[in-house]
Amino acid sequence: MNKDTTQGNWKQMRGKVKEKWGKLTDDDLDVIDGKRDQLVGKIQERYGQERDAVKKEVDRFYDESAQRE
Repeated sequence: MNKDTTQGNWKQMRGKVKEKWGKLTDDDLDVIDGKRDQLVGKIQERYGQERDAVKKEVDRFYDESAQRE
């Protein structure tokens, strides 16, 4: 899923993102606004994981979400 598609589908993705990463607040999701790099940073901040591991997890999440659509 490319960046334009990610931002375009953000409203639909918000719920899925919140289910998977429940520590993210609605304010976090407003700021992220579909920007994958910001999502990675917020998850890293909230969960204390390494950036590379979070990036792989987010990429896998977006790939799986794209296949379901």
